[in-house]
Amino acid sequence: MTKFSILDLAPIKEGGDAKQALNESVEISQCAESWGYSRYWVAEHHNMRGIASAATSLVISHIASNTSNIRVGAGGIMLPNHSPLIIAEQFGTLATLHGNRIDLGLGRAPGTDPNTMLALRRSGTEDVSQFPRNVVELQHYLKPAENDQAIIATPGEGTNVPIYILGSSLFGAQLAGMLGLPFAFASHFAPAALQQALEIYRNSFKPSDQLKKPYSILGFNICAADDHETALFHRTSSIKSIIRLRQGNPGKLPRPEKNFEERLNASERQIVSQISKCSAVGDAEDVEAAISEFSQATGADEIIFNCSIFNHEARLRSYEITGQIMSRIRRAESKNGRETALSANA
Repeated sequence: MTKFSILDLAPIKEGGDAKQALNESVEISQCAESWGYSRYWVAEHHNMRGIASAATSLVISHIASNTSNIRVGAGGIMLPNHSPLIIAEQFGTLATLHGNRIDLGLGRAPGTDPNTMLALRRSGTEDVSQFPRNVVELQHYLKPAENDQAIIATPGEGTNVPIYILGSSLFGAQLAGMLGLPFAFASHFAPAALQQALEIYRNSFKPSDQLKKPYSILGFNICAADDHETALFHRTSSIKSIIRLRQGNPGKLPRPEKNFEERLNASERQIVSQISKCSAVGDAEDVEAAISEFSQATGADEIIFNCSIFNHEARLRSYEITGQIMSRIRRAESKNGRETALSANA
């Protein structure tokens, strides 16, 4: 059955601050746990005034400390910014504190601009082409130590924190298949290469100790409300934010604005059209139809939802409606599976 999860960018809103954003993330994660979501991921971004999850492992620990069962992790850690040993120690510590609830998604992009990348690393010599080697090194630190192993991650060694490869292009698909790891594709902001990436991943997959068959997690934007007009209104915050980002002017999550889409120019409409390919906006019926179509077209093992709504209560309601939708979809999948099994045994 299709699992469903949340990717939280911990948005800092206009007029708000990072503390408010992180407090809201905790409340959403607690509600998500009660609504049946499988996992709650936060992502590493730097020098972004509108995102509060720069210290990603700390945010994960805070959310895990305020929940009980839901998986919590990184979607993801931008590995070129860090040594594999540091990440093994951080996530080994998280696993030691919170048990088998911690996920480690890895990306090869810096998640920031060149100047900030230099400030993070203190050196410009780290090459993203080393990403595959660094992933393997990180895996090594998280496995049980060998007898003659010179460097041991403590905590970290033997925790076997599950690793996920993230991607918005075909490179991540190839690497995830080659290493036999789950693949999370950022279709919520890079939908163009989705189908090709899935094909490459599934065709190139080699079973590993962590995973025996391909497992895909696909990003999807949602803005659900009790009526279509309300959903369109709340979505304007996300549209504003995306346009500003694409135009090189990122900032805090803006307030929604009535009739905003009607005033967009041609290039701005093209941006919205591209993102809308893996998005749903509207009431429960609208959103369920869009999610069902996406799930059937992609064969996703899991859909991870991103929701950028300015009003906190409206954002909670969007995730609640989506959780109810996914529960219905899962019940239908379970029923169809039972009927198929009965037919096969008849």
